Amino acid sequence: MMNRADAVCGSPVSPLTYTTHTYALAMRQPTPDAPRKSPYSTSSASFPTSPRFSYHIAASFIGKDRPYDPSTHVFHFNPYNRIQPPRHRRRSSRPDSGHDAFFVSRINDSGSVAFGIADGVGGWVDSGVDPADFSHGFCDYMAASAYEHDPANSPPLTARRLMQQGYDAVCNDRSLQAGGSTACVGIAAPDGTLDVANLGDSGFLQLRLNAVNAYSEPQTHAFNTPFQLSLIPPSVAARMAAFGGAQLSDLPRDADVSQHYVRHGDVLMFATDGVLDNLFNHDILKIASRVMVSSGAWQMTPSGGVRVADSIDSLTRPASLAEAEPNGKPPRTVTLQSLLATEIVGAAKTASINTKVDGPFAKEVQKYYPHEQWRGGKVDDICAVVVVVSEDNSGSRSKL
Repeated sequence: MMNRADAVCGSPVSPLTYTTHTYALAMRQPTPDAPRKSPYSTSSASFPTSPRFSYHIAASFIGKDRPYDPSTHVFHFNPYNRIQPPRHRRRSSRPDSGHDAFFVSRINDSGSVAFGIADGVGGWVDSGVDPADFSHGFCDYMAASAYEHDPANSPPLTARRLMQQGYDAVCNDRSLQAGGSTACVGIAAPDGTLDVANLGDSGFLQLRLNAVNAYSEPQTHAFNTPFQLSLIPPSVAARMAAFGGAQLSDLPRDADVSQHYVRHGDVLMFATDGVLDNLFNHDILKIASRVMVSSGAWQMTPSGGVRVADSIDSLTRPASLAEAEPNGKPPRTVTLQSLLATEIVGAAKTASINTKVDGPFAKEVQKYYPHEQWRGGKVDDICAVVVVVSEDNSGSRSKL
């Protein structure tokens, strides 16, 4: 996979379209009131040390070859909901994300939150295996492990350790026979530290004040062959031993690990290659900047720079807008984080079926296999988890 930040010929991103809902969110300007406990964000009210950050999280997703509906293909994180044990979950309860999966969970009562994505390896279909079973099970186990983590009696939970715990659990699940996935996992703490472990060609971006502040590099063995966790059944292992060949099977210890610090107004995005193969980093930044500026979360300064509004909590709180959806649907809940997620996934979906504008995957094919004459986007499952960071108003905050 190419370095997406180095690409200079990305697909043009259509201007932000103001529906009833996007316009209403844009008009819901930030208010200077004191921070309130939001049911859709982690709360740091019980931690007196300053500074303290809250994380407002949403996800959007869509399986390939399916129409995208931003009003239904969206998830709002509520840290007060209990995480259901993985073995009690049914396939019918999975989001309509195809082989892609995601999770978000508070880490017990620590004020930290864990989140991530996994992209099931489609090649297992040829062996009669549903790749979604591994990726969704893997994410379910990571969510449960984070939720049940006891900081007082356990080593600190890192992103790589959480990935290992999820992988161990999915490998020991007798209902799963085989499968594999990439993974990108993050743990954000109320003190503003962000720990990331990335394995494969999924990845993350950290956006700050109209700039890409940090991003992950894809891990690949060869073109379109990402690092991947695998559950290999004994029959396949025996066949490979007898006739040669090898099944890719990387481990959590092979993941790239990085540490970052967040600031008030940062936007974090964790996404599968359905996003990153179709949108360059600067495409994603353009989308996020339009949403953040139009909502008032990011504000233009007289000198032409960008600053973060003093308080953005009012934009991240859920609010069912007054007007109903077309066709008699109930009102749609829109938050700043959900609008960011749906705008990014919607743009990736549009780019994936565009046959004329070359995205990152097309550029990569043209580089290594020019005779293929690949043009346009890459049809794939698409999933993104978006986090909006806000700092509690107690204490001073630098004017950025």
